[in-house]
Amino acid sequence: MKKTIFLSFAFLILFACSPQNSKVLKKQIKPKASTSKKSNSKNYSDFVKKGTKTDNGLFKVHNNKDSYVYEIPKSLLNKDMLLVTRIKELPAGLGGGYVNAGSKINTQVIVWEHYKNKILLKVKSYNAIANDSLPIYKSVKANNLEPVIYAFDIKTQNPDSTAVLIDVTKFFSTDVKAISGLPSYYRRNYKVRRLDASRSFINSVKSYPENIEVVQDFTFDADAPPSNTSTNTISMRINQSMILLPENPMMPRIYDKRVGYFSIGNVDYSSEALKADSKRYIRRWRLEPKDWAAYNRGELVEPVKPIVYYLDPATPKKLRKYIKQGVDDWAKVFETAGFKNAIMAKMPPTKEEDPEFSMEDVRYSSIRYVASTTRNAVGPSVSDPRTGEILESDIIWYHNHLRSYRNRYLLETGAANPSARTLNTPDEEIGDMMRMVIAHEVGHALGLPHNMAASYAYDTEDLRNGDFTQKNGIAATIMDYARYNYVAQPGDKNIRFIRQLGPYDHYAINWGYRKIPSAKKPADEVATLDKWIADKADNPIYRFGGQRFDPSAQTEGIGNDQVKSSTYGVKNLKIVAKNLPNWTSNQTNNYEDLSELYGELLSVWGRYVGHVAGNIGGVYEFNKKPSQSGGIYVPVSKNKQKEAMQWLQENVFKTQDWLLSKNILNKIDEAGYIARFGNYQNRYLRSILSTRTLNRMIDAEVIQNNNYAVVDMISDLRKGIFSETNATKNVDVYRRNLQKYFIGRMKSLMEDKSVQNTDIPSIVRGELSTLKYQLNAASKRAVNKITKYHYIDALAMVNNILDPK
Repeated sequence: MKKTIFLSFAFLILFACSPQNSKVLKKQIKPKASTSKKSNSKNYSDFVKKGTKTDNGLFKVHNNKDSYVYEIPKSLLNKDMLLVTRIKELPAGLGGGYVNAGSKINTQVIVWEHYKNKILLKVKSYNAIANDSLPIYKSVKANNLEPVIYAFDIKTQNPDSTAVLIDVTKFFSTDVKAISGLPSYYRRNYKVRRLDASRSFINSVKSYPENIEVVQDFTFDADAPPSNTSTNTISMRINQSMILLPENPMMPRIYDKRVGYFSIGNVDYSSEALKADSKRYIRRWRLEPKDWAAYNRGELVEPVKPIVYYLDPATPKKLRKYIKQGVDDWAKVFETAGFKNAIMAKMPPTKEEDPEFSMEDVRYSSIRYVASTTRNAVGPSVSDPRTGEILESDIIWYHNHLRSYRNRYLLETGAANPSARTLNTPDEEIGDMMRMVIAHEVGHALGLPHNMAASYAYDTEDLRNGDFTQKNGIAATIMDYARYNYVAQPGDKNIRFIRQLGPYDHYAINWGYRKIPSAKKPADEVATLDKWIADKADNPIYRFGGQRFDPSAQTEGIGNDQVKSSTYGVKNLKIVAKNLPNWTSNQTNNYEDLSELYGELLSVWGRYVGHVAGNIGGVYEFNKKPSQSGGIYVPVSKNKQKEAMQWLQENVFKTQDWLLSKNILNKIDEAGYIARFGNYQNRYLRSILSTRTLNRMIDAEVIQNNNYAVVDMISDLRKGIFSETNATKNVDVYRRNLQKYFIGRMKSLMEDKSVQNTDIPSIVRGELSTLKYQLNAASKRAVNKITKYHYIDALAMVNNILDPK
């Protein structure tokens, strides 16, 4: 029986193996149907087939209808790349008005890493570093584990096995927090519940030689959206830029806070010091001379790769020359650093000239002209976090921005400048303003932050001198917010009213960009860089100052005497306020411009007030190294602070009738004038009586003799604000409200737990006790009923603070 079975089995084998019968067997034996619902394809042709749209670039991007596949060369695995998340378009009011289209939300270094049958997208940090040849490198790696953003299945390889394919559709169409345009604080503020997948999609994916650009349209369900609240919806357009970082990193330049540069930082554990070494490098473009020998001889040399900005073709033709000039103005500045033709602006090539050109390509920087009602311009850039090298920049100009400049020009210079007394500012003057705004934003894109101390370098009286202003402008740098010369008075001749580049710009660009040929590593440059600073250290023109507590580094101010500058400014504003209807509504036969400009006039006045108020409790900051003499922090003198206090009493806390003209107010709104003016008074009263200001004044006693003591300052403030109590005099509604606010602010200081163990509550109690007797006496001799009631009410408020029971 077994033999029979064996023979039969052998016969079947022979039959199957014979050439004549193999085809018969194939027909008769059918393969079993697959039990899985869908086969897992592993063939390249399943992803790249007829109808697939392929975009060649850094990675090949394959698009099959609504799915996107990256073909990642294995040579680019583990290579550092920069992932920049920007808002491309946004709803009105997002971020409280401080976020614009083009704003960066996140910047992170990423790597694509092969792990088993997956590709991991990981975030790589350069916050902690060490030389990979040192033993401590292992500890740095172990204590800084790189997070995985996403894990992709490897679908297949390309035909020659040099690249892997992954599907990125889900990654870019779902709510991945690491690349979301809505950070956690936005989600909390707007009560975002979820991303609605049915209303979200990938808009486009484009690959360029050094970058890939992804545009996502996202719609979120939100219970408190910033605008269109009835929709419970936030819709945004997000741009993801993935940029390959340079294979050979640029040698960085060590940051020095005495010269203004944006910077990047890390902690280096390779240091032989007793602690990890914190390092910080400036952000700058890589400029290398074509001819090193000529450069070293001091000749002007062209860079290997100049900085080129391409103008948006959407830019109105009549404005193009001004934008171009705003870029080209920096070419002369770079000559100070030894480079000629280092920076320029061009119109982009046409499709016929270069069909592959795109301003989304990271190799090209641009100036975008955005049709938006936003009044702003921004100069962002993208830099290598390893070295600070700026890789590309896209400056954005918003269409309505010139309206702000027209308004400011009229308000700040109209008294002394006849051509500013119109809503139709001459084209050349508008063009000059635009040119300087572009120059300012280019400065940011070159690595320069705001330098608010530069306007303090010039004597206030020099700003009334035509020859001086034509030669030097109104501030030592274009990077200050010193837009207009509001100091010049009617009758002053040949005045330059609009800002321009200045000597600090030449100094800063030379310090940041001049090559130091003998240096092989960043530390080798420090002695030379220090000498360049030391050579200019005693000249205020070359000082850098950040805007914080320093009254000499305030935004929008000009001149080295804020009291004098603001006096001139207010004098001019009084002339403008008187003529405002004639320059606006009388010309247009409507009140829209009058209303808008009156509101901005209040803001201009408020800035002049702020410049003076900053002196009270102010501290000058002079950044130095120990090799330089003198202190870094120097409190404002007592006399200067008392002068500021007297100015505020006369120009702010007293009712400013010139700002409250019935001829304007009864044309622009039915109510709200009292509260509007009061808000400005209260703002600066609050600033003076802030705990930060008071604590600085108390601390000043330690490092300065004869300082303006807090007890004297609050006493002076009380005497001025309640001056009516010393005479038989009515108190107008503005003063009544201000006096109540003063009492309320004193109450807040009494209850502030952060100052309970300081002199502040004692001083407040003493001043309120004095005020109590003033109010009690004044209430008995008040002239009219409302003044009497006000004093009685104010007295009750004081009594309640002093004795809450």
